[in-house]
Amino acid sequence: MSGNGTTSGDDPLQTAVWRLRSRGCWADAAALLLPDTPAAALQRASLLVERCLYTERGWEEAEDALRTAEALAHSDDERGAAACERGYLAYASTLLAVRDRADEARAALGRAAALIPPGASRRALLDFRRGLLAENLTSAPQAARAAYRRAHAGATAHDNPLLLSFTWRHLAGLALRDGELAEARHGFSESLRIREELGYLVGTAPALVSLADTETEPEASRLRDEARRLYRLLGGVPTWLARQLAPLPPAATA
Repeated sequence: MSGNGTTSGDDPLQTAVWRLRSRGCWADAAALLLPDTPAAALQRASLLVERCLYTERGWEEAEDALRTAEALAHSDDERGAAACERGYLAYASTLLAVRDRADEARAALGRAAALIPPGASRRALLDFRRGLLAENLTSAPQAARAAYRRAHAGATAHDNPLLLSFTWRHLAGLALRDGELAEARHGFSESLRIREELGYLVGTAPALVSLADTETEPEASRLRDEARRLYRLLGGVPTWLARQLAPLPPAATA
């Protein structure tokens, strides 16, 4: 996940890329970008890396795009951003049990941290991804919470609403695990609100399901039904949401 869900100066190209990305059409969005500058190559790679996490496919294309971005990177900021994407791709591969690349993920994000200074606009995304590693690969919720909070503050400071929707969501997930239901409901509600305002359709179904986990009936079922509708509309993306949307078995009767 990268970008902030908005377009810069109503740039028609960036507007088209965002509209495709937000509907889960990552390959089409990437096809609009010529990887002839560090910025374009990095953006193209980030789109294809994100596709891997949501669809569990396209790994070789993402690797190729990432190698191009790494080759074109010259400044510390560009090299750090490419390393951040490298770490995210390795994280996705490990999380989805494609191939264990946890050590590569940690090394790449550590390299990015050495290149991207605290307070820089890219640092918030890096902090968020380091939180993902801590939560999902290292099982260190306290470290994850600290990283998510740094990312949340950075996303607020740099006006990155899409990243805020992710930090709200993951902080809420940790709160739910700790039994803090009201805090979790608030965080999931904020995440859903931002995604709906941005038109980030591909991330709306997961947000609906998460919020449903904090609600009582009939609201919980209404939210899950809406999530199923969006999930089908987008052709079964994100793929990992299928497990959470599977119908519950019928209750046993005596």
